[in-house]
Amino acid sequence: MINQAEKSLTKEFEVLEQVRDFNQKKVLDAFRKNRVAPEHFYTVSGYGHDDMGREVLDSVFADVFCAQKALVRIHFVSGTHTLACAMMGNLRHGDKLVSVTGAPYDTMQTVIKSMDVVYEETAPEQVRGAKMVLIQRSRGYSLRKSLTIDEIGEICRTVKSNNPDCICFVDNCYGEFVEDREPLEVGADLIAGSLIKNPGGGIVEAGGYIAGRADLVENAAVRLTAPGIGSAGGAMFNQHRLLFQGLFMAPSVTIDAVKGAVLASKVFEGMGFDTTPRSDAPRTDIIQTIIFGAPEPLAAFCKTVQEFSPVNSHLTPVPDDMPGYEDKVIMAGGTFIEGSTIELSADGPMRAPYAAYFQGGLNYSHVKILLDNFTKLYNSTRINSFGLDMQKVL
Repeated sequence: MINQAEKSLTKEFEVLEQVRDFNQKKVLDAFRKNRVAPEHFYTVSGYGHDDMGREVLDSVFADVFCAQKALVRIHFVSGTHTLACAMMGNLRHGDKLVSVTGAPYDTMQTVIKSMDVVYEETAPEQVRGAKMVLIQRSRGYSLRKSLTIDEIGEICRTVKSNNPDCICFVDNCYGEFVEDREPLEVGADLIAGSLIKNPGGGIVEAGGYIAGRADLVENAAVRLTAPGIGSAGGAMFNQHRLLFQGLFMAPSVTIDAVKGAVLASKVFEGMGFDTTPRSDAPRTDIIQTIIFGAPEPLAAFCKTVQEFSPVNSHLTPVPDDMPGYEDKVIMAGGTFIEGSTIELSADGPMRAPYAAYFQGGLNYSHVKILLDNFTKLYNSTRINSFGLDMQKVL
């Protein structure tokens, strides 16, 4: 089944490899332009003033993402923290924030509820009087399609036609290097993401980035540190080399993950499950959704992901409460870096339609091994329970 699916995807893989090569050259050109050298891997202590490596790293990220300025820091504890700093740094009491892509991630809903702003969810053409529009590139725990770069550009143009001063802010998580352009190239003002997702190349240990219009990025930096410090401070604790090297690896690692997602879609289509995106659909992020329709196969799939992970393969994932989420969530990911979703992982809320959100893979072969073993399990049982007692699992 795996071999047949792989052979049928030659065209799709060729397109992805062209994107990889384009983005790899773009990243390399940014390194060369900024004359990255061994001295930029060294670090300073204390306040972190006059850190040449940090300044060059910011400049490289800015060039890669076509930004006036970038803020790349290990001090961001998660993607949610990065997004929160971008919003809180640029919104004040009573400002209007509008999401034009529906309800954002559960964790972001918690952040927005804590902010003293007017919040709405509406279509781009109906935005009026907003200080900032939030555009979530990836789907989150929903079944809507992730946004392509062209669709993000159209949203920005629509918003700006009605409100030229509105800040178009894109949650870029899971989307970096999947296409040959990034949101700032099509009209977005600000983007943010996590370094333990695509742009960290699977080796960066923590952190996030914000990029875009210089004043907006600096406002976010002030929210991360303090007024008067902004982007000028913050010791990086000897992480420079990993941050540079992770970015350099990111285009290749990301496309291996996307190829794995496409293969997974094709395999699960052959097994009779609904998938989104379909295997022949254009890709704009690394996430593959598999709709199982019942809790048992969702749990069985996550169990298999964990079993064929390089770390903690002996453990069994069970649904549990997660900060910021309303439903219990089952998460599988034997990753070298805790919570890294550019590494092979799967998770999903225990609610209908019981969909697994499958993503990552530091190399394509790992995804193939996992899929091969799950199809063997499926073909050996052919029953909805997969031999699991869901009363015990839940």
